[in-house]
Amino acid sequence: MQQVNLGMIGGGTVGSGVFHALQLNGALLALRIGVPVAVRKVAVKAFNEPRPYEIPRSLMTTDWREVVNDPEVHIVSELAGGTTLAREIILSALRLGKPVITANKALLSAHGEELFAATKEHGANLYYEASVCGGIPIIKSLREGFVGNRITALYGIVNGTCNYILTRMKLEGADFGAVLADAQRQGYAETPPDLDIDGWDSQHKIGILASLSHGFWVRPEDIYVEGIRHISALDIKFADELGYTIKLLGIIKMAESGKRKEKSSCRVQVSVYPTLVPNAHVLAGVNHVFNAVFVRGDIVGDTLFYGRGAGKDATASAVLSDLADAALDLKFVSKHRVPPFVPHECDGAVLPIEAVVSSYFVRLNVVDKPGVLAKIAAVFGESRIGISSVIQPEGHEGASVPLIFMLHHATNGAVAGALKKIGRLSVVKGQPVMLRVETFE
Repeated sequence: MQQVNLGMIGGGTVGSGVFHALQLNGALLALRIGVPVAVRKVAVKAFNEPRPYEIPRSLMTTDWREVVNDPEVHIVSELAGGTTLAREIILSALRLGKPVITANKALLSAHGEELFAATKEHGANLYYEASVCGGIPIIKSLREGFVGNRITALYGIVNGTCNYILTRMKLEGADFGAVLADAQRQGYAETPPDLDIDGWDSQHKIGILASLSHGFWVRPEDIYVEGIRHISALDIKFADELGYTIKLLGIIKMAESGKRKEKSSCRVQVSVYPTLVPNAHVLAGVNHVFNAVFVRGDIVGDTLFYGRGAGKDATASAVLSDLADAALDLKFVSKHRVPPFVPHECDGAVLPIEAVVSSYFVRLNVVDKPGVLAKIAAVFGESRIGISSVIQPEGHEGASVPLIFMLHHATNGAVAGALKKIGRLSVVKGQPVMLRVETFE
């Protein structure tokens, strides 16, 4: 093949970023893979829509079918977003046997199983490096780099907006609402910000990584999700005094040993929630809009992937990586890659959050009088939950004062049940705050 032609769906921020990156480093890419890549056609919403980089009018069309059905388009990139039209576009390209590159995490989360079945049926490949963590090559690493490892644990800071908010809250002692409003003014958070701050963006990404890590398709509805709306400056302050930093983590962790030699049944924790991370751990130092994924393999041990998780340039870098793979597949008439989601480790299932075991940080607002601690401790004791430490910070006056508990390992169900009882005590004011603590053991 003398030249590979790319047809792009989407010419906005990400699409024009990919086009610009190809103009900038297309010659370098061609030298490295041995075949030039050229953009043949770009489908856009409107010719005059604002975009960070210019795309020649002669390359643009408003009909995506002109791109997908063009016999001179060898590879299709879907960079438009959404889950309805994007699904139709990708399935149409796959039916024609054309490899597809996408950055669409929401689509993969909702319809990934169907899309990958279509690749198998029609003998095409779907590339999706840009769908998780922007320019960090975590997809290829899990799929190919760690092909000889069982992934026993994965912890990801995969949403830059939440990480930016939590970082500023810690550094400035600011409240959540004020930092969120400023993040929206600066363009770091959307309006409305629900997809990010309520954890759904992280859910999309961590589901993809969990499916890759353990070889069975993880349904979005099976992933426990908790966002950061309820995190207060007080929680961040007390966590810091205890030696922790609060991060929104996506967690994928085997509930049983990862050292099995034969395929068996196993359960995997797949969750997204704010977590107390020890200040000495590398993830505690990942700040502002940066992403990081900490992966533990049974052979390789602990590894860390760090970088920008979003933005036109980071995403373009990931798309070009997939473009190189797709072009090489066409050049050598080979469509064989490490299969993405093949049951290889166990007949897996996602562990319900009630059964997940963790240690905990609990903050209560209580009436400042004798006997309060004993009443609360009695409830924890009845639930067989051990208390590792209790802190009643000085300098707080008023109708209620904060009381901090650090709890030993227990199931989420047991702690939630105990806190429900504690919340009904007359000496407790307001809703208890419970955050999980990760030890990375």
